[in-house]
Amino acid sequence: MKAIMLMFDTLNRHMLPPYGCDWVHAPNFKRLAERTVTFDRAYVASMPCMPARRELQTGRYNFLHRSWGPMEPFDDSMPEILKSNGVYTHLVTDHQHYWEDGGGTYHTRYSSFELIRGQEGDPWKGHVADPDMPDMIAMKAMYPLIRQDWVNRGYIREEHDFPQALTVSKGLEFIRHNREEDRWFVQIETFDPHEPFYAPQAYRDVYPHDYRGKHFDWPPYGPVQETREEVDHVRYEYAALLSMCDHYLGKVLDTMDELDLWKDTLLIVNTDHGYLLGEHDWWAKTIMPFYNEIAHMPMFIWDPRSGVSNERRQSLVQTIDLAPTLLRYFGLDIPPDMQGKDLAATIASDREVREAALFGLHGAHVNVTDGRYVYMRAPVSKDNKPLYNYTLMPTHMRSRFSVRELQNIELRAPFTFTKGVQTMKIPSAGSGSAHSYGTLLFDVQEDPLQQRPMDDPEIESRMIGHMKRLMKDSEAPEEQYVRLGLI
Repeated sequence: MKAIMLMFDTLNRHMLPPYGCDWVHAPNFKRLAERTVTFDRAYVASMPCMPARRELQTGRYNFLHRSWGPMEPFDDSMPEILKSNGVYTHLVTDHQHYWEDGGGTYHTRYSSFELIRGQEGDPWKGHVADPDMPDMIAMKAMYPLIRQDWVNRGYIREEHDFPQALTVSKGLEFIRHNREEDRWFVQIETFDPHEPFYAPQAYRDVYPHDYRGKHFDWPPYGPVQETREEVDHVRYEYAALLSMCDHYLGKVLDTMDELDLWKDTLLIVNTDHGYLLGEHDWWAKTIMPFYNEIAHMPMFIWDPRSGVSNERRQSLVQTIDLAPTLLRYFGLDIPPDMQGKDLAATIASDREVREAALFGLHGAHVNVTDGRYVYMRAPVSKDNKPLYNYTLMPTHMRSRFSVRELQNIELRAPFTFTKGVQTMKIPSAGSGSAHSYGTLLFDVQEDPLQQRPMDDPEIESRMIGHMKRLMKDSEAPEEQYVRLGLI
């Protein structure tokens, strides 16, 4: 038995043909849906990049206890468990957050790994002099990242130079070299179509449009202040990069066809979250509430044991389900601290694995969905307190916790999932904007674009019940209930 995961970052569900999009050129995603089970109710859990990847490995929620950070010493790591039980695990990725402070213990859980450089602001090539940069729409606060990105672009000219192309090529190299071997898992993970939306010209030519404005392929994280023309241009730039993703997805599918891997190889195609391209008058993610464009994600799975293809599933699933699914696929037990569920029966016959699902960002809204309603619970006070990080690995995305942040550390009694280990309890600011949006309730069946917030005390009470039950099951810290006014 073998398994392949092809993971994209920031893959928008609503821009894929299998989910109803009729203008993005992505024929291989349509081909993928014909060979797999397509999940219609897949939701994110913890946001954004590394919190989602912690869940991918551990099968449990991250966001209730801590923000962005490395794997913890007490975490159950799916690839490491596989490795320890005779399943070779290999990661090929250009996702640069793996080699920053906040992601430093993820890739080392695999038997081997190959890291491809150059995405976004990856500090890859060193230029003392400033690079030539066009007049562009961009946030001034992001200048160091944007400067580094333009240094990197000087070395990424032809399509074969692009990190995504290299990542998929190296992943397919692993598959071809090991095609006759048994019991391996390869995770081919590309940062695309994450911003900046930099794609070869051939993919941009698929979306001709008249644009005469400033260079714009990297939206700011904030409210839309750009013109309609500029918004449309960025959507075409994203679509071009998505079409590039589709092309390299096709290469993976071609290889499975050529090597007849469908008979004994699990295939998962997934993402960590979506992205706002002007919807709700917002760009990007993490600041605003997690609308469907961000939280409702695509997922496709082929399981050779059931052989079900070209079908859709309505069961509510999440990223936390992937680790248990992979462990059971290789005949291994699921650790008791994993909250996710094995999806084998869901793939085969749409068996439900949960009644409701939590999702969110540390210190922002806590959200719950039952597949029809989405309830977003905001902090009750503007200062968003009390709130703490519980961790033994105090790092942010690109830095360690500051000395000032660490001056008021307490030790917290163990949670059951920390396996008898105390954690540091560190004051956290959380999201500064969540309170201002207030608590929101949507019927995403009748209002999938979430344009009409509901006021229905009976439904809200039911969703609060789901939320409190799932928070209790997750051992949410006591102050989370206080912060959200749930006591």
